[in-house]
Amino acid sequence: MRVAVIGFGSVWRHRVRKQDGGGRVPQTVYYNTTGILVNGSVRQRPQICGYARFDSVGGFNPNHLLKMVGRVFDCFEPSVWMGHNKLLFRRILNAVERPDCFLVVARSSVIGQLAVGKRGWRSPDTWLLSFSECAGQQEALLLMSVGGWLRTDIGRFILESSASPPWWSRLLHRPEQ
Repeated sequence: MRVAVIGFGSVWRHRVRKQDGGGRVPQTVYYNTTGILVNGSVRQRPQICGYARFDSVGGFNPNHLLKMVGRVFDCFEPSVWMGHNKLLFRRILNAVERPDCFLVVARSSVIGQLAVGKRGWRSPDTWLLSFSECAGQQEALLLMSVGGWLRTDIGRFILESSASPPWWSRLLHRPEQ
């Protein structure tokens, strides 16, 4: 599965895998999920637990996140493990390839309040990876296809792709018809 990154959640964690004594360089794994501002600090307030996992050996560089946006990754299919949604980003694809879907972040401060859990709040092909909410603030990390949509208290937002390059997409507000 090919996934283009449009945005990241606000919370990052990492883990370093220990060396096995064979002289290999330790591998760092990065986990991205949602969070909101609480008393001046970004905190997780998970309503739906999940994360996107990136391996440094696959070309992911957390020191240059803006360079990671718009990149297409080879990924495993999304899954649920121990009650948490997960999506593993294996490696950055070198060739320009058309993505199957997009990793999108939606914040209530930008698109309005999501009615997560209510009927018709998202298109059927949209997968909610992680969702944090507290004190009227929301952040959602989603896996969406072009044409996928979200409904908020402001209206409907559709993921639209640019004609060139095809891996650039964004949520655009579109009035209900």
